[in-house]
Amino acid sequence: MLRNETKLMESVIALAEELHFQRAARKLRISQPMLTKNIQDIETIIGGPLFVRNRKQVVLNDAGRAYVQHARLSLHYGERAIQAARAVMQDLDVPFYIGRSPYTDPFLTSTLLSIHLPLYPKLRIELESHYSLDLVHDLLDGTLDLAIANEPPETALLTQIQIADAPFYIAMARRDPLAAKPAVSLADLTGRRWILFERRLHPPVYDSILEAAEHSNARPNSIQHITTPEEAFPFVADTSAVAFLVKAGALLMARNGVTVRPLVEAELRLHTYLVSRADNDSKLASEIVRTFVSKISEVGAYRQLSLPISA
Repeated sequence: MLRNETKLMESVIALAEELHFQRAARKLRISQPMLTKNIQDIETIIGGPLFVRNRKQVVLNDAGRAYVQHARLSLHYGERAIQAARAVMQDLDVPFYIGRSPYTDPFLTSTLLSIHLPLYPKLRIELESHYSLDLVHDLLDGTLDLAIANEPPETALLTQIQIADAPFYIAMARRDPLAAKPAVSLADLTGRRWILFERRLHPPVYDSILEAAEHSNARPNSIQHITTPEEAFPFVADTSAVAFLVKAGALLMARNGVTVRPLVEAELRLHTYLVSRADNDSKLASEIVRTFVSKISEVGAYRQLSLPISA
C-alpha cells in the first residue's frame, strides 16, 4: 500500500469518527487545509463525495460508510502483513487472534489453547474475551481472525460452524426444594424471582428465555438483572431467587450453599459457533478450524464437563 493511499484512508476515517474538520486534523496531527485536500483528493479518485457537509455539520453518506468500512480493513491488514513479515524475519512467534464469549464453556477454551500445528511451530494464539455481538463486530473489522460466539447473527459476511449445544443452568440455594430434582423446567420456576443477565449483553438469547417462558406459561414474580454470575451469588444463597446461567457461570456459582441444575426445555438451549469472516481464505485459519473441530469430535461430539449438582 502506497504511503499516500494510507494518508488518504486515515484522513477519511478520522473525519468519519470526529465529523469535524478541526478535531480530525488535530487527531491526525496535520493542518486543517491538508486534511481538506486529502478528502478532496480521495473524492476525486472515487468520483463523488463521501461526506455531506455545510458550514454547520459534516455527515458521512452511504458511499462514505462503505469506504470507511473497507479502509479500516485495509489499514488493519496492512499492519498485520508488516507484523507477520517481521515475525518471520526475526524468527518470532506468529500471533493469531481469537475472541471468545465470556459464556464459553471452559472445555472449548482449553481445547483451543491445546492446539499445536506442525506446519506452524511458531503459532501463538492471542485470546480475547468479548460479548458475542462485539465479537462479530471485531471479526468484521478485522481485529479478530476467529471467534467462539453464542448465537451469532446470520449474515453472508460470516461463516460459522456449530461446535456446542448445551442447556442453560439454574442456580439455587442448596436448601431450596428444587434442589431435590436432578433437573428443572421453566414451570418449576413460576412465581420465583428470576436473575437474568442484562439484555444488552446478548439480546437474542435474553429474548429467547422470555419467549420460552411465555410459551410455558411460566411467569416470575420479578426479574433482577446482572452482568456477571458473581453478582447473583448473594441473592441466590440468601433468598428464594434463582439465577439463569450458562455452564461457565454455573461452575462459578456451585459453591458455599449454592447448587445448580440443568434447565430442561427443548426450545431453550445455548448454541455455540466457531465464526470467521466469509472472505477469510487464510490457510492458517483453515488449519486451526479443522484441528479444533477434530479435537472436539475426539471426545465424543463435545463431552459435557461434570457439574457439582449434588444436593
